[in-house]
Amino acid sequence: MSAHSPWRQTTFLYAMLFALVALAYFFADRQLAGELRPHLAGDWIFPWLTHIVDPLSPLACIGVAAVAARAFARGSLTQFESAVLRISCAILIAWALKEELKWAFGRTWPEPWIKGNPNPSYFGNGTYGFFPFHGGQGYASFPSGHTTAITAFAGALWFLCPKLRWLGVALVLAVVIGLLGADYHWLSDIMAGAILGGTTGIAAARIGHHNAGV
Repeated sequence: MSAHSPWRQTTFLYAMLFALVALAYFFADRQLAGELRPHLAGDWIFPWLTHIVDPLSPLACIGVAAVAARAFARGSLTQFESAVLRISCAILIAWALKEELKWAFGRTWPEPWIKGNPNPSYFGNGTYGFFPFHGGQGYASFPSGHTTAITAFAGALWFLCPKLRWLGVALVLAVVIGLLGADYHWLSDIMAGAILGGTTGIAAARIGHHNAGV
């Protein structure tokens, strides 16, 4: 096998993933939302599931600060502290990246959720598409920040804490179901967020790490 084959395999994998996101944009987003919306809209459980993500960023900030203080005092990290630092960095970096990508892509939302001055949306006034570098919360649907954050956590957890993989998978599924059921995001938004978050989480977990489990 050629030394370059892992790069080719990775390139092929991401090309396939991006192609799936594009297919969802053209052929699945509106169709899926149109099917789910009449049956699920208004059910409290779906918005509630999306709040699973809320503690991640504050906890990640606390995790980085706590581990930094321990390292400053002692000069080295335990395996557990290293895992906390990597997971925390994965969440914070993924969160920052998705903010830049939201601005760059400028995609409109499914629903007109901004009060007072409703944002352009598919179910509000038929607006559907990308408006690159437009700026503003009305043009920040892609990628899904909720999915980015939870998959960054799950991706890092997958490599660092094999015994807790089930937890990461369960949390990702719960958040995705919540986003789709509440009509907060398009399917392709969620797929793109999963690619971004998962990649960031795995990268943070694997840099300089010898997989011994935690």
